[in-house]
Amino acid sequence: MTVTTGICSPYGFTRSPTEETATLSWDDGRWSVGGRPLAVPPEADDVAALRPLRGLRVEWPERPAAGALEAVAALAAAGVPLTGQDPPGWVRDADPVLAGLIAAWTPEADDGRPDSVADLRREEHSVRLRRHALRAAGVGTGLAPVTVVMATRRPHYVAHALRQLARQRGVGLEAIVALHGFPAARVREALAEFPHPMTVVEADPDAPLGAVLNMAAARASTGIVTKWDDDDWYGPEHLADLLLTMAYSGAELVGTAPEFFYLQPLDATIRRVDYSSEVWADHVAGGTIMLGRETFEQAGGFGELDRGEDAHLLRAVAAAGGRVYRTHGLGYVLRRSVGAEHTWNLPLAHFLRVAANQWRGFRPSVMLEAP
Repeated sequence: MTVTTGICSPYGFTRSPTEETATLSWDDGRWSVGGRPLAVPPEADDVAALRPLRGLRVEWPERPAAGALEAVAALAAAGVPLTGQDPPGWVRDADPVLAGLIAAWTPEADDGRPDSVADLRREEHSVRLRRHALRAAGVGTGLAPVTVVMATRRPHYVAHALRQLARQRGVGLEAIVALHGFPAARVREALAEFPHPMTVVEADPDAPLGAVLNMAAARASTGIVTKWDDDDWYGPEHLADLLLTMAYSGAELVGTAPEFFYLQPLDATIRRVDYSSEVWADHVAGGTIMLGRETFEQAGGFGELDRGEDAHLLRAVAAAGGRVYRTHGLGYVLRRSVGAEHTWNLPLAHFLRVAANQWRGFRPSVMLEAP
């Protein structure tokens, strides 16, 4: 793993800990865990040794010490789940956000029930830590604007999709919306309310979905292209998280794990964890693909197919030597319904079989910031 920033990254984060919380102690001018000294800043081997822990309890030195805060910030950038009592004043003065995050989380044991959220809350805490620490270290600073491409056959989902996109924060964006078989007049109000630059194209209803997406992407005016699905839910940090992932991984294509699914006919939410996150991969959730425009064009764009257009692009990027990285899926929920209008044909029973967690109703991660 090559981290382009030269600092710790979330690569290798472990969703389900196998060891309990340990203590990070300051002694003789350095941090140690269980008697094992940490380098300052921590090295990849240091971070890897901490991955199995449920959490790491920080025992701060009472007075400022050279390298002490920098090392903890590096662990936060790596997404190591940090906890501890209210830190001393010098820490709060130097980095009040990091101090508050560490003091606000208490590790919980996972009892193994299908509705347990202990591991999920741990990962949410990790995401908050890494977002703050990486950005504070300058990773992804001055995020590039993004072109969001969306193709939709369903007028009734346009307003929903644009509301999800309008609430993105921390990133400049433009939207290219391809109306696949219906005129803009049917969704005029939803289009008019969108607060960002937008281009609307009307595509022939018989054109393959991949061809329509490519037609939309050809109108991009930025250097980064990302796909948006009309019926799914996206957290307000979704785009910013993907851009941050591109910065710390150096990957040519990034996306999230397909993790949370809302099974609409059953009014149930499931979470699957068989797709690990913070890894090099050959698969990401299709509705979250983000890549450089040059890489997109070199790969030939989406497959000009009605199904499998995302998988075609992933394979083409890899065949051209591009690297694919999969980050967390906590800020994304895929909707699964029944009917011919959906491009997925897996039965709902499949999602129930692969679920690690299952809840009644719409139960996303808190990272989605759902109303």
